[in-house]
Amino acid sequence: MKPASFAYAAPTSLDEALDALAEDGAVVLAGGQSLVLELVYRDQRPRLVVDVNRVPGLDHLREDDDGLALGALVRHAALERGGDGLVRRLLAEVAPYVAHPPIRARGTFCGSLAWGHPAAEWNAVALALDARVHLRSATGRRTVAGADWFRGDRRTARQDGELVEEVVLPRLPSGATTGFAEHRRTHASFAEVAVVAVVVLEDERVREVRLSAAGLADRPLRLTAVEDLLVGTGAAEVADRARAETPAHLDRAGHHAALAAELAGRALERALRPEVVAA
Repeated sequence: MKPASFAYAAPTSLDEALDALAEDGAVVLAGGQSLVLELVYRDQRPRLVVDVNRVPGLDHLREDDDGLALGALVRHAALERGGDGLVRRLLAEVAPYVAHPPIRARGTFCGSLAWGHPAAEWNAVALALDARVHLRSATGRRTVAGADWFRGDRRTARQDGELVEEVVLPRLPSGATTGFAEHRRTHASFAEVAVVAVVVLEDERVREVRLSAAGLADRPLRLTAVEDLLVGTGAAEVADRARAETPAHLDRAGHHAALAAELAGRALERALRPEVVAA
């Protein structure tokens, strides 16, 4: 199929882009690795496509006291290179699981969150790290917490006319560790199930734990019931306890529940490797 006809705009300033997005039927094109397919299959029939790739200042990747800020044009491939800090190392661990190299060269982190696919790895990462999504429109700015962002299968809190200008991944607590595990059917397919773990130990027991999963529902999930059970568990037992407890606290059963349990255990095992402790 071919896309339905649409107008195209390539603004060279943020104000121009926001004015264009304020028009009825406008959509954002950043990486385009999801949008273009939806255009081709006519799942989307926008009146106007606003290409923000010429807008300066949207490709920033910087760390400050608030955490790691990723602008709207930060590509998946930029995150493969890693960097200092636990969050950057987690992103580098996850990035190779996102599609395949040509997609990673064009697709964007913010675009993944804007699309909101329930099996996308970055969405599970954003949930585990308590991301903050900064939105901009012609009428102002607002911020949405990661926990409130995902509303269903490819549905988010973003409103018409808004651009995901930046996502901030806050700093993790001192002593935190992270881990990631995924199962997928082919090398470049979406995750069948993926799990992100964040753990803080105190006296070799779990003081805080976050587990988020992609592929289990119409949006990424925090496995809060499992998290509550793991607090206080010894470091040596936490992975096996997660394997045992996870299936009973999911709305899904069978194959996907078994996958989630095993991957939760693996993510926790990887988090507790000594080399991943935050400074």
